[in-house]
Amino acid sequence: KYEIEANSFLWYSNQNHKKGIAIFSFCEYELELIADFNPKFRYVLPFRIFSSENTFHIFAVWAMHDKDDYQSRYIGQVWISVNYYRELLKESTILIGDFNSNKIWDKKSRVGNHSDVVDFLRSFNIESVYHHYFGVDQGLEIHPTFFLQRRLHKAYHIDYCFCSKDFFLNLDEVIVGKFEDWISFSDHVPLIINFE
Repeated sequence: KYEIEANSFLWYSNQNHKKGIAIFSFCEYELELIADFNPKFRYVLPFRIFSSENTFHIFAVWAMHDKDDYQSRYIGQVWISVNYYRELLKESTILIGDFNSNKIWDKKSRVGNHSDVVDFLRSFNIESVYHHYFGVDQGLEIHPTFFLQRRLHKAYHIDYCFCSKDFFLNLDEVIVGKFEDWISFSDHVPLIINFE
């Protein structure tokens, strides 16, 4: 229950409905899963976000293990899906969520590693908001977003928001939640992006 009712929301889950991705709008924006959605990429979800004045796409990402296809696990899922949805990337786009990836793991064999995804998105003028805002390179993040086994000393940056360059014109601030404020709720902390 929310004190403010969501104007629009969508939930997409696996077959047992215990895990999934929810996306909410508390303002004038409406949400719809795009018609070209490919369920093969079950947790790289392309939404059309629209109002009377604006339209863009959001990809809600939760890259995870794939026991049936080793190459398509974690960042491999993202790599395959962004190539599949490449035409959408030509329009105003945000990709946000748990990518379960970092440049520090590039040496692992994948169909496309973290740096491949970053470079591919860059070819569409889509960049990481966090790295732009804090002026750091991929793999050198100063704020972890994930704490393995909820341990402070097992900290990694694996959650991202990539945006088309037009969003950067209205970027106000980037906030990464603090371990002590969030660890009782999750092994992740929120990545909050505010746009004017």
